[in-house]
Amino acid sequence: MVAKPLKLNGTDLIHGDSKLVGSEVAPSISVSTSPSPFRSLNPLEGQDVSLADINLREPTRHVYSRYTQQVSTRVEHILSRINDGFAISYSSGLSASYAALVFYQPKRIAIRGGYHGCHATIAVYQKSNPNSIELIDIDSEYRPGDLCWLETPVNPTGESRDIQYYADKIHKVGGKLLVDSTFGPPPLQYPFKFGADCQAYFIQVYLSKLPGTPRLKISRLTGTKYFGGHSDLLAGVLVVKTIGDWNRLHKDRTYLGSMMGSLESWLLLRSLRTLHLRVPVQSASATVLAQWLNSVSETPAGESYSGIPGGMIAKVWHSSLQGIDARGFDPSQQMLGGWNATFAILFSKPEYALHFPHILKYFVPATSLGGVESLVEHRIQSDPSSDPRLIRLSIGVEDVEDLKADLQQALIQLASVKAKL
Repeated sequence: MVAKPLKLNGTDLIHGDSKLVGSEVAPSISVSTSPSPFRSLNPLEGQDVSLADINLREPTRHVYSRYTQQVSTRVEHILSRINDGFAISYSSGLSASYAALVFYQPKRIAIRGGYHGCHATIAVYQKSNPNSIELIDIDSEYRPGDLCWLETPVNPTGESRDIQYYADKIHKVGGKLLVDSTFGPPPLQYPFKFGADCQAYFIQVYLSKLPGTPRLKISRLTGTKYFGGHSDLLAGVLVVKTIGDWNRLHKDRTYLGSMMGSLESWLLLRSLRTLHLRVPVQSASATVLAQWLNSVSETPAGESYSGIPGGMIAKVWHSSLQGIDARGFDPSQQMLGGWNATFAILFSKPEYALHFPHILKYFVPATSLGGVESLVEHRIQSDPSSDPRLIRLSIGVEDVEDLKADLQQALIQLASVKAKL
């Protein structure tokens, strides 16, 4: 693969799959399992029918969607270009996580916090492994055969972790570093630049039922992660550095059965065309809102900020608020394209967090993140291990002043009814 500058280029997003494009402008959706109604090649006419001779990375024909299909191959070419590696797609983020475990077969996994779904996937993998796989903290001493599973920015708070530090630490003993960069998609962060061996992205939708909320009487279809961005698909992605690793992952995926469907691939291809327009706006707006909310959190009880009584918000987490840590890690040197658009706030009382999502106007009370619409989540409703005071915010592409005004009115309204809580 030809080296290219690490930036998100709209030309790559629109034309990065050009060698696979036919005469159509917009890609077609095919529901056939071989993703067009192609007949098998005829050996009696001298046609080569061997699957072994097909270039699975750049196929000139498709045999079966378990191997390749037109739109998912195009998606992988674009994701490869913008991540400066070799991308392979999966039916969900958790299936991508499981594929990474099968690929690396770690003796131990160094992990701390982050998305609870990954921990559950690791638990499933442990059940299928004849030897017990030990889980250790990311700051433990590493041994050969270890896999460091580093999520950054971390879910749900949006704080950054030092990729280069953990890459150097795990590589020193011959281990591998997987970076879950779901909160930091291009152009915000490029983990390979700092030593990652594999990058993972989740592109998911969830069905969330929020009990006890009068205006939500049915389950809601909520948001997707950033590559999808339109709350309408389920997918996952792994990106590796070499074609050899990609070929191994592809062979595993064929028999794990975790490839994306045709419709999901088509939706993802559509969404990637605007990634460079959506993510910078979401990042800039989130930074404004996180810093404004941080000012609210620093206002003591008895005083007010922007008309909001102090003492309601105990803490705000966001990469832009971290500063340089004791080891000298500066998040701004890692988040080169802007700050994360998902972050968290901690209320001083659980009752505030319970009511807050349902008195907002523009923020949809739902789990997930990365869609064009802003989302607000009482985190304990999707992750029972969370602090009941914790709220996660995913910032969309609405006008930032409208979002700020919405947060402001909700906080003022929440304060005015606190005597009833």
